[in-house]
Parts: sequence; structure tokens; C-alpha cells
Amino acid sequence: MNNDFATTTPTDPAYASAGTAGTAGSAADIWAAGITPRDRQRAIVVLDDVMARVGVDGLTAALAHPGLLAAVDQHATAVREALRAAGRPADAVALASYAISLMAAAARMGYRIPLPGEADLPHLDWSDAPGYLLRLVAVCAMADARGMLAG
Repeated sequence: MNNDFATTTPTDPAYASAGTAGTAGSAADIWAAGITPRDRQRAIVVLDDVMARVGVDGLTAALAHPGLLAAVDQHATAVREALRAAGRPADAVALASYAISLMAAAARMGYRIPLPGEADLPHLDWSDAPGYLLRLVAVCAMADARGMLAG
């Protein structure tokens, strides 16, 4: 996947004044100042794709198995903490960027991200799913709970 999101410092005035004494905003405010509506639209497309690939089947399995649901919840906590530590809000752009980075890292390590329809049983045993898939399901759960998906 191509990450077309704002990855460089925007030229928005909020960035220019962020480092000056007395005018500094929070990192989340500074980040949000550089996000465009197009970035949000792209993020929603990414989140919908991840939901189709692993989210639907992973969340369905998690709802049927309390232990799996607890694992997904723990991964969601880790995602929130990672975004908070980076000074980013848990918005659609940040979640999509996180998912893209996670999928890229998994691919570099030789793991495969299922295509839509491949993450259901018998294709994937969710009770023994690898951590990177549970983390992606957690991103989907967060996006769904916040109304960030197109559907």
C-alpha cells in the first residue's frame, strides 16, 4: 500500500508557531493542523480495506470468544498508547498510518496479510492468530467504535 498521508511538516502556520515560546500547541493540535480532508478520505479507504481483510472476521471471532476479545482489547490499548506517545490523536489518519506501517513491517518479515474473505475459518484459526493480525483487528475495532469507517 502507498502511504500518501502527510509525513512531512506542513507549511501550515500552526507548525511555524508551534516551536516559539508562548504559542506552542499540543503535539496533537500541531499534527491535526496539517491534515487535509483528502487525507481523511484516504484514511477511511485504508481502514475499510483493513476491515475487509481482517477486521470483520477477526471481530466476529472475538465476539464469540471472550479470551480473544480480551486480547484484541489489549492490542487496542497498545495502539492508543503508541499514538499518545507519538503525540498523535487516535483519529482516522493516525489509525490508517499505524495500520499501513504494521502491514509493511509484517510484509518485510515475510508475513502475509489476508485478502478479503481469507481471514475466516477454516482459512485462519483466530484462537492462534499472530499478534500483528490481532493488532490490525484492534485498529479496526477502534475505527469502528469511533465511526471512522465508510460503511
